[in-house]
Parts: sequence; C-alpha cells; structure tokens
Amino acid sequence: MKAVRTIEELRSSIKALQINLGPEATVGLVPTMGYLHEGHASLIRRAREDNGIVVVSIFVNPIQFGPGEDYETYPRDEARDLALAEAEGADLVFLPSVETMYPRPTKTKIMVSDITTRLCGASRPGHFDGVTTVVSKLFNIVQPDKGYFGMKDVQQVAVLQQMVQDLNMNVEIVPCPIVREEDGLALSSRNVYLSEEERRQALVLSRSLREAAAAVSEGTAVTAGDIRNLLQRVISQSPLADIEYAEVVSFPGLQPYSDDEEISGKDEAVLMALAVRFGRTRLIDNRLFNPKEAN
Repeated sequence: MKAVRTIEELRSSIKALQINLGPEATVGLVPTMGYLHEGHASLIRRAREDNGIVVVSIFVNPIQFGPGEDYETYPRDEARDLALAEAEGADLVFLPSVETMYPRPTKTKIMVSDITTRLCGASRPGHFDGVTTVVSKLFNIVQPDKGYFGMKDVQQVAVLQQMVQDLNMNVEIVPCPIVREEDGLALSSRNVYLSEEERRQALVLSRSLREAAAAVSEGTAVTAGDIRNLLQRVISQSPLADIEYAEVVSFPGLQPYSDDEEISGKDEAVLMALAVRFGRTRLIDNRLFNPKEAN
C-alpha cells in the first residue's frame, strides 16, 4: 500500500497501477474523514472484492461543518487509519491537506436541492453542499468506476446518487449496509465522544427502529403518524436523549409522509430516520424497509 498526499502523485500512482494491471482493472474509491472503524473496513473490503484498484481518501472536509460543529475536535489518528486501510487491502491512501483540496477560496459548489432540506439538512444548512462539493472533487481527481458509502449516512447516499444521476457522472454509487456493535449501536467515529452512560442509553436508537419495524409487520402501526409516535415514545424512555428528528420518509426521494398516510402495505422503500443528541454527541441511525414485504 502507498500513502500519497498530492493530487499529482495520486493520479500518477493510479495510472501506474492501471498500466501494470491492464485496462480492465476498475477503480473503487472509499471516501472517508478518517478515524476508521469496522464500518469503513467493510467498505474497503467491498471495494477490494469489486475492483482491481482500491483508493481510500482520508480528509476531514472543513466546508461540510457548520459554525459550532466539531471540525477542530473531530477525532483523527493517521497511523491507525493507515494500518487499517493496509490490512483491508487498499492500494492507495490519499491524505490531502486542506490547502491541497482548497488552494484558494472556493467559488464553485455543487448543490443538490430539495432532498438536502430535510432530515439532517434542516438543522445543518450548507452541510450537503460541502459533501457534494468534496465528493465531486474526489471523483474528478480519482476518476473511479465505483464509490462506496455506508448506509448509516443514508441521506448522504441519496444526495450523492441524485448528484451522479443529474450530472451524468461516470461513477456508480455503491451503498453498503450499516455496521453495528454487537449490542446494536451503529458504528460512528463520533461514538468516542459518548460517556459510558450516554453510550448505554444510545442503544435506544436501534431498539426504537426494531420495534417500529415489528409494529408495521404486525399491523399495529399502520400510518406514518403511528410510526413517528412509536419512535419518539421509545427514544424518550432514555432521559439523556434529545430528539432532533424521528421521521418516516420515502427513499430515495426523502419525501415525508403525512401523519394519516398508511405505511403498511406500501409497495416502495420506506425510511425511518433518526437524529438524537446524547450530551454533546449527535447520533444518527436509520432503517430502510419495504412494508409490503414485511407483512
């Protein structure tokens, strides 16, 4: 594995691998902000299975953080990240500086409308503009055949799929399953912020999603309002939980359902999505399912 820090070296390294492996060797890109965990490892493994060349980028992107968010304190551990990437079979790790990615003030941004205004976008204005801009830059730099993203950040997946479709980008977005701890907590780099008690209470997120899905399957929660109420009721059992949203929307369009709209039996993917704070830590989780298949 080779670690590179400049765009020129990354491009030349990819070209050298393509010459060595042949034109049929596809390129898989795993964009990350570092502090890698098993969730990231699963993305790298999937990219390794699918492609001849695997590139992992590690870049804490400042333009997707809002005022007062945790850009400066976001966890970083380069040596650990490089060891994990190498163990999982990455060929190249791209570690650009902010000056490399943004050598001058950015006057061009990629903005996806509508689906970025709800869920996380409602409380983090400009966040997804930062995500789409940096990912489009990485796609232009690496020229991958496929990009790998975890479904824990499900809105991000929907936004990037929309961007690629709308702009005719020659790359496939590959969504990969949420990876959880044995007790159900979705893996996140921000989990390190949780105190022992906050982490224990955070298990209510995955439990609320399981209970809501079971209620739909059993026919005891038949409308979007029923599901929202159930999610909020279960999460509120944790005294430290501060609910930002507990929503039920379509996927990938992220269109909200009215409270009286029947969900049970819908012949489309339905997304239950959560954002909840425990102390200073904001956690997200979700479950995607087809109610018709659940019945």
